[in-house]
Amino acid sequence: MNRKELQQRTKKFHVDVIKLCSDFPKNAAGFETAKQLIRSAGSVGANYRATVRAKSNADFIYKIQIVLEEADESHYWLEVVKEAEIKHGIEVDRLIDEANQLTAIFAATEKTIKTNANSSKIIKL
Repeated sequence: MNRKELQQRTKKFHVDVIKLCSDFPKNAAGFETAKQLIRSAGSVGANYRATVRAKSNADFIYKIQIVLEEADESHYWLEVVKEAEIKHGIEVDRLIDEANQLTAIFAATEKTIKTNANSSKIIKL
């Protein structure tokens, strides 16, 4: 998967999360969970997009670590949505799987970058 495809995938993840949250219960739990989930999912795409402008390998590693943390946080919130029965069904399961896959992609990216950190080349997906 190239950088552009991953940018599109992370943006789709955010949009799909927004759509999922649009019909959460109109109570404190629904609002707070939706807010946290939408923010973390949006941060995945926005921060991945920012990696393109990394000024060094260290800056790129830092930005990828943020993306990884936000993907993992999105995974957490989606699990909460399912377990608290705020929403359930195929779409929740699909988004949990997508968050898990994105977390794995960015964990592997971080590992590769750290392995190649001594290179003078900035590595970008």
